Amino acid sequence: MTSHASLLLAAFLLLLFVMSWPLGRLLARVSDQQRPLWSVIERLFYRLAGVDSASGMTWSSYALALLLFNTAGALVLYLLQRVQHLLPFNPQAFPAVSPDSAFNTAVSFVANTNWQSYAGEATMSYSLQMLGSTVQNFLSAATGCAVAFALIRAFAARSSVTYDSPKNGADDQIVRVRYLAFWASRESMCCAQIWRLMH
Repeated sequence: MTSHASLLLAAFLLLLFVMSWPLGRLLARVSDQQRPLWSVIERLFYRLAGVDSASGMTWSSYALALLLFNTAGALVLYLLQRVQHLLPFNPQAFPAVSPDSAFNTAVSFVANTNWQSYAGEATMSYSLQMLGSTVQNFLSAATGCAVAFALIRAFAARSSVTYDSPKNGADDQIVRVRYLAFWASRESMCCAQIWRLMH
């Protein structure tokens, strides 16, 4: 390893170490449902979207939100690939990605498997990589974090139920959330596998 590479590695590790404390505190605040610093902006977006931040979500509303969000992400990524030749920042004049490859890539990026059957630099333009692949890489990981927070909240709700209190359905909801998380991750991977086998 060259001295330049060693210096870059040391700087990166130092940055990770310095940022771990404030990011960890922020995640702890969010997981405890305390208002973060940007809650004023967040409330404005909630109001614009018609979302009541004080009301909770059932397992079915989590499932619907997850499926709609991931479906929208897959569709946008698929469409971006199909109209790549019309997008800016395409100095190599790459044509549109074929329908089967576009579908495979969209599903795999939404499922966070990022399976690619092509060489990215020889198939995707700069704009497609910036607007499509990179954004979906972030969104699929963020979706996984959202499901993890939902599971944590479900476990916390379950632990708050005492033995002498009447059953309030918390156990059923936890089972449903577990099933949802398992199903959502497996469903996306199965779609990609079936498509590959068919073609």
